[in-house]
Amino acid sequence: MSSSDRRTLLTLLAALPLAACGFTPVYGPGGQGNALRGRLLVEPPDTRLGFVLVARLEDRLGRSDAPGYVLTWDIETSQRDLAVTGTNAITRVNISGTLNFRVTETATDVQVQAGSVSTFTAYSTTGSPVSTAAARRDAEDRLMIALADQLVSRLLAGAANWA
Repeated sequence: MSSSDRRTLLTLLAALPLAACGFTPVYGPGGQGNALRGRLLVEPPDTRLGFVLVARLEDRLGRSDAPGYVLTWDIETSQRDLAVTGTNAITRVNISGTLNFRVTETATDVQVQAGSVSTFTAYSTTGSPVSTAAARRDAEDRLMIALADQLVSRLLAGAANWA
């Protein structure tokens, strides 16, 4: 058996379990990726972190003109010092974030999905005060983008039940 035939056979055997379980690509034909695009109104932000979060959500899901669903959210963040020198100088800070969310149908005001996602990021404080402040803002932005991406994954996974 040639190497090419062997690879084809192995590829087909690897894909067989996915075909049997009803696997459908999210952005493929019949997938849920396009089912939410432009149909979800995201609650407007009132903080800088909220603005970064909503901007990422709208990038991924599109901005809705005639929404069928409303996404409300709440961000909780906390920080913890990770690295402290012998002179009690903090050199690394960890920022944790949790995003609680709820999706309701606009016509009936019925909650169709809810939950929370969480992650963390960190930044260094060893530079100047200006660079430390910039590093903190960057870490907060990365945290919001990661939370938004997790939320989109959760919404796409659950959309088959309600969208």
